[in-house]
Amino acid sequence: MTDADGHDSATRLEFVHVAQDPVTGLRACIAIHNTARGPAFGGCRMRSYESEHAAITDAARLAEGMTLKNALAGLPFGGGKAVIFQPEEPESRAQLFRAFGREVERLGGRYITAEDVGTTPEDMRAVNSVTRFVSGIPRSSGFGGDPGRFTAMGVFHAIRVAARTLLDQDSLEGLQIGVQGLGAVGAELCALLAAEKAELWVSDLVPLRAADVADRWGAKILSSEALFEAELDILSPCALGAVFDVANVGKIQAKVIAGAANNQLASLEIGDVLDTRGIWYLPDFLINAGGIIAVAREYLGTGSERAVRDEVQMIGPRVEQLIHMVRKEQRPPARIAMAWAERLLQREARATAD
Repeated sequence: MTDADGHDSATRLEFVHVAQDPVTGLRACIAIHNTARGPAFGGCRMRSYESEHAAITDAARLAEGMTLKNALAGLPFGGGKAVIFQPEEPESRAQLFRAFGREVERLGGRYITAEDVGTTPEDMRAVNSVTRFVSGIPRSSGFGGDPGRFTAMGVFHAIRVAARTLLDQDSLEGLQIGVQGLGAVGAELCALLAAEKAELWVSDLVPLRAADVADRWGAKILSSEALFEAELDILSPCALGAVFDVANVGKIQAKVIAGAANNQLASLEIGDVLDTRGIWYLPDFLINAGGIIAVAREYLGTGSERAVRDEVQMIGPRVEQLIHMVRKEQRPPARIAMAWAERLLQREARATAD
């Protein structure tokens, strides 16, 4: 196990913790980006990585996104993220996550974890057996556990504001909305959109997921490439990040992009190109904060289903505020939102210094 302060070429970090446990097969990285507002809070994802450098780079970008997300959501936390190399065949998944929990505990509360892509509430139970610095666990009160429904809810509120403010539509009925990625968040978003009578176009690497959504809500199934090139009112990426890059940014035909996936832009310059093409990009770190709001309130012991729903609903007014700022300043939404978050962080840093 090694600790190393440092940063990757794109994202400066306060701290990186790299851990290995040969007994359980754990290989993990915890990246802490900024703690100006409080302990770093962000989920733990598990997936395959080509190298340790690739894992650290992913964790770093995700941690930066959590800093921005937590600041804009008004949460008393900084940004951090953990990634675990997907083992081929872990002898015991519970032991693997207990080993990860010991690494979280080793940081003494500097980082708080929860589930993310590839991890579950049951995994967080295993983490919780060795550390208290974890959230996203079902509680006896009925609140807690997988926060995916709240992530979907926040994106849904953002889409409703986009329809009204950017597309001049009072409802979602008849709007052509494409959803890429039909995991827990994407599928829940489809349910919310279908209830508003939107016309759904969907894509997923798992054919059965797409077929299920098509059967339930009459969605049309496309490949990801075809979905990105379809003339949609709104495109909602809900899979992994960096889906918009130099290879496809010129092919996007949607009027608005509003999705749940983290780090959708391969770079800020991609957001500039979208803006130049007249495509509204609503930054993921602004609109997908529903999940972190839920696990943060669970962790703090200040949450209830109703209270969290009310707090997630405030994503809508923040989207309206962003749109107002973009129209006033005539700059791309991603850059405006980043500057907004950075102002909040600087204000927090000054207040702490005083």
